[in-house]
Amino acid sequence: MSVMTIVKAINNALDIKLNEDSSVVVYGEDVGVEGGVFRVTEGLQKKYGVERVFDSPLAESGIVGTALGMALSGLRPVVELQFDGFTYPAFNQIASNVSRMQNRSRGKYTVPMVIRFPYGGGVNALEHHSDSPEALFAHLPGLKVVVPSSPHDAKGLMISAIESEDPIIFMEPKRIYRAVKQEVSDEKFSIPLGKAKVVQEGTDVTLIAFGAMIRESQKAIEMAKDAGISVELIDLRSIYPIDRQTVGDSIRKTGRVIIVAEAHESFSVGSELIGIANEEAFLYLEAPPRRVMGYDTVVPLAQGEKYYIISPERIFYEIEKTVNF
Repeated sequence: MSVMTIVKAINNALDIKLNEDSSVVVYGEDVGVEGGVFRVTEGLQKKYGVERVFDSPLAESGIVGTALGMALSGLRPVVELQFDGFTYPAFNQIASNVSRMQNRSRGKYTVPMVIRFPYGGGVNALEHHSDSPEALFAHLPGLKVVVPSSPHDAKGLMISAIESEDPIIFMEPKRIYRAVKQEVSDEKFSIPLGKAKVVQEGTDVTLIAFGAMIRESQKAIEMAKDAGISVELIDLRSIYPIDRQTVGDSIRKTGRVIIVAEAHESFSVGSELIGIANEEAFLYLEAPPRRVMGYDTVVPLAQGEKYYIISPERIFYEIEKTVNF
């Protein structure tokens, strides 16, 4: 066991797969010599050489397009796009080719590739550096979308992603890259994609979150505990496929549900979860499902970001409001 941050855990997962599988290659924007802008791939090029871990041109569409070609030819590429907002130039390749190739070939080809990038706000960054585009990718048939919230999950989910025969969008919450530390096994292990985790059991209300919002939700839960409210917390982990069973079971148990996510509220994962709540547990609901999400505007720059980012106080307000409905 070692104490790891999310950065270290993902690095460790990549190290394990590079070591055991010669078909795995890692490349992208500054991932080789510098080890990535957040140093997630630090040391891997030195260990595995420039043919396995290397820098690419600053051309996101080209990065994803070449990765698709590699995946169709027998390799397992893991590519990094430097920031969430930098995924948009690659969106045509992802939507038009990567997500469709298995269906287009009627199953003749699989697409074992991982597109990983840091996402989310809270770090006082520039425009195109604070977005949460999970709903854009989850809406595309043929992709799986994964978001870890802890070092343990980051390692296990990354190993599963690399070993999957499907293309994976792996979103890494930059706000907690180094803010969360945890003991993680040094050995190889995997976590199934598409399976949510009940982080904490409760009886009064279900709180569903993922990524950096798990930490903020846990702070709100402590406030709720002081107010005598028992909260069940679910870490979604996979945006798609989504774990309807775990979500439905929890809402039927508590009768109430609140979704916490930093992306824009409209047409969001929060909206999808409210749909699931209605379909799976409508007759059990004792209060309207609620969303605590970002506002429908571009994430503000540094001076205004604090008014956009979700706080534990805002989550607790909705918990209290829902339980007292």
